[in-house]
Amino acid sequence: MHIVKVTRNGKITIPKEIRNTLNIKEGDLLEIKEENGKIVIEKLDIPKPGKPIGIDEYMKIMNELKEIRKNWH
Repeated sequence: MHIVKVTRNGKITIPKEIRNTLNIKEGDLLEIKEENGKIVIEKLDIPKPGKPIGIDEYMKIMNELKEIRKNWH
């Protein structure tokens, strides 16, 4: 178990041991959500370049990115 401190801006640092175990690197996208009163963070599984996806999946990804960008400050 790890205890982390939330900064004034709401940021936390994911402990290095967890980043290494989950192969989380700078620039990776993580999904954060609340479930049953708990914070859940998951690494997004972005398709690798060249991996074929259909137009429906492509549009879903593009729409998700648009929503994410709306929250950028």
